[in-house]
Parts: sequence; C-alpha cells; structure tokens
Amino acid sequence: MNLAKKIVIGLLSIGILSGCSSSGESTGSTEVPSTEREEVTVYFTRHGKTMLNTTGRSQGWSDSPLTPAGIEVAEDVGKGIGDTIKFDKVYSSDSGRAIETAEIIMDNAGQKEKVLKDKRLREFNFGTFEATSGAESVKAIAERKNLSADEYTKKAANEGGGYTGFIKELSDDLAEIDKENVQEDSNWPAEDYETVAKRSTEALKEIVNKASENGDESILIVSHGMTLATLLNELDASVSSKIPMSGLENASISKAIYHDGKWKVESVNDMSYAEKGAKN
Repeated sequence: MNLAKKIVIGLLSIGILSGCSSSGESTGSTEVPSTEREEVTVYFTRHGKTMLNTTGRSQGWSDSPLTPAGIEVAEDVGKGIGDTIKFDKVYSSDSGRAIETAEIIMDNAGQKEKVLKDKRLREFNFGTFEATSGAESVKAIAERKNLSADEYTKKAANEGGGYTGFIKELSDDLAEIDKENVQEDSNWPAEDYETVAKRSTEALKEIVNKASENGDESILIVSHGMTLATLLNELDASVSSKIPMSGLENASISKAIYHDGKWKVESVNDMSYAEKGAKN
C-alpha cells in the first residue's frame, strides 16, 4: 500500500477525511507549577469508532454515536483494564462519542468514577468543512496550491516530518482557506494546530496540577485522534515519528508519566488492553 493510501485511510478513521512505543522528556510547555511533584500517570485514550468515522465524513466538533464495533472495543478496553489500573479521576472531551467511550470503559472495568467533561479536549474544529465528505477538504486545499489531492497529500506527508507534522500542515492550511467561509454568529472557524495545542495543554496542566494537589496517581483522559496526537507531541516531540501515518487507533491507549516537572511518554497507540479484554 502506498503512502498516500495509508494516509487517506488514517484520515478517514480520525475524521478529517470522514481527526508502538516511545520515550523522552518534555520541553516544559506543560510543566505543572506545583510544589508537590508527585508522580502522576496519565492514560490517553481515543474514543471508539463512530458512524461518521465509518461513512467518511469530517468529524471535529460535530458528533455521532459509536458504532456497534466502537462500543465493543470500548468494552474490551474496560475489561482489559479491570482492576489492574485504578483511576483516581476520569476526564473526557464534552463530545458525546468521548463521553460514551469513557463511561463504557469505566463500567466494564468495574469502576465508578464520574466522568468529568472538558471542552478543551475536543477534536480539531473543521469549520465549514464539518460533516462534509473528507475528500472535499483535501481537494479544496490542494486546488489553492495548484496540486492534485494526491500530490498535496504526498507533499504534506513528506515535508511534515511525521504524523503530527502532517496534521499540523493540513489543519493550518484548512484554517487558512476556511477564513473566507466564516459567517459571524453562524459558525466557528476551522482551528489551526497552535490553537488546539494551546487549549489541550492548558487542560492537561490543570488536570495534572489538581491530581498532584490531591495525591491522585492515575488519570484517564478520553479524547480524539488528532487532538491526542497534538497533545502527545507537545509532551515529547519525538512521539510524532512513532505514530503511524494512519493515526491513532480507536480505543488505543497512550501512557505518559509526569514527575518532578517533566513528562515521559512511555507508550503510544497501545491496543493490548483491548486485545486482553476481547479474550475475556
């Protein structure tokens, strides 16, 4: 399968055409200003597959329910986690697909923590391209650059420097062309990379700061494919090359540890919990 096809399949799964392991320390962009410096482990989970994922529609701030397969894989993750990890707090974006995934995971893990919602953990907003055919977004960008959709996809992938670099270029380009489509009081503009990086890292700072103050050790965060890739990249820039060009899998778990003012990303795109749960 060629590079362009892999990317298109991945974008279909994350929403923009429908949104492994590594280690390293942060650059300090999400350092927590706390004197406690307790170790906090954060498990970042992508929501299960949805109807819009399946039908190839852009899905950022727009929402759709989980498919039967999306429900099943979330159930498997919960069963796989069971009592091996006791979450002290559970957070999700305020999108229904993330909330539903978090609730299913917790229920099947036999844990009763309330799901706390934070809109800063939402997926990228695709502006007027929300819920449109994903190919339409790439075509609109490519035409502005006098390229075919295939040529643009290959160029962005090669020049982006890994998966996160690719979605940065793609989201920045989409945000730029969407400025012409925005109507005041009618729709939100498409978001660029820095906007999402800023809001998601601010949310994480608050979450981990509260955990440090309360003595919480394990946190579950359920969010979205492109947002989680962005957030992980902000914690450790080497992560970008570790995420496949097809993107993070639905219901995959990425694990990061905060300790003494620094982050270490221990694993990315881990499906072992779902695989374990599927066997139970």
